[in-house]
Amino acid sequence: MCHPAWGRALAQDQRLKDLVRLRRVRDRIDRAYAQPLDVEALARGVNWPAGHLSRQFRLAYGQSPYAFLMTRRVERAKALLHGGDLTVTEVGFLVGYASQGVFRARFTELAGVTPSAYRCGVAAAATRTPPIPVRNGEAFLTEPELA
Repeated sequence: MCHPAWGRALAQDQRLKDLVRLRRVRDRIDRAYAQPLDVEALARGVNWPAGHLSRQFRLAYGQSPYAFLMTRRVERAKALLHGGDLTVTEVGFLVGYASQGVFRARFTELAGVTPSAYRCGVAAAATRTPPIPVRNGEAFLTEPELA
């Protein structure tokens, strides 16, 4: 008869192995975000059924593998749009979207603005001067009148 502690140790060992597999999937998404990825291919990479991978990934990371991939693509797109050297269309293709409509829809869903509006907002923020801090009425809120 097995000791109860052995059963807990075996379960803990299996949980650690599962977390290593999930980390491999997450790392693959981080590295290959611009390539076509689907849950079935990710699951094959760790020898799990797709449904099991999706459930375990959601438990570990709070979102599905697909949602994680979309989040990574939008994060990378934001960085590229911030740089300003590429068109919005080029950015969409570089981060893995074959369709500009899908890129625009996913970006807007996750960022709250369209890719073009995001780029304009980043540019506008870069040209703004920071406000002068006002402490104890020491600074003028408006230009002082000169005599």
